[in-house]
This record gives sequence, structure tokens and C-alpha cells, in this order.
Amino acid sequence: MLKTIPIQFETASTPRRLDVMLATTVLARMRGLLARPPLRAHEALYISPCNMVHTIGMGYAIDVVFLRRDGLVLKVAGGVQPRRMRGHWRAAAVLELAAGEAARCAIAPGVRLPLEAP
Repeated sequence: MLKTIPIQFETASTPRRLDVMLATTVLARMRGLLARPPLRAHEALYISPCNMVHTIGMGYAIDVVFLRRDGLVLKVAGGVQPRRMRGHWRAAAVLELAAGEAARCAIAPGVRLPLEAP
């Protein structure tokens, strides 16, 4: 079971909340979302350190948010289908969400999330 923390942030003056599961150990990072039920609205998986993910073995699409060490969003890859890879060479961490959730939460490059990579 992964530790889950709530985070709150604002985008366009609208408060947002996500329940974030922390995958910060080697085993948790390797497993990621494999063999887990699909993420629900307002749920996310934070993987740190990480700058590349794959969706091999998954049966559903996800949004992948690449973060700088201080939580600044560098890139959002929306609706990444199964059997794909995405990465960002400057990312220190990744936030995975249900497909479409990044857009619903207005997470875009330049937004700062209250998550800091170790």
C-alpha cells in the first residue's frame, strides 16, 4: 500500500485538490500503476525520481505530467495510450493521472504543484 497525501493548488484562481499516492521507493517506482485499478478522478500517482514512463501492460490511457524538482510542470502528455513511452529529459518526477484529469484540473506547463522531488 502506498502512502497517500492530499495536495491543494490553484489554477486560474480555482482551488484544486488531488489525492496523491507516493511511489518513491525502487519497488514502488518499478510497479507504478501496473496491476492496480485505474485511477479515479482526483487521484494521482507521484513517481520520484523519474523522467520517463511506459504504459506497457496497462489496459487504459493516462495523463503524464512531467515535473521539475520544485514542482513546476514542464510538460503534460495527455491520454497516453497503452504500449507507449513518454519522457522529458529535464524532469525530476512524474505525476500520473486518469486520462483527461490534467485538463480538468487545468494542469499545464508553468503551473506549480506542491510536490518536491527529493
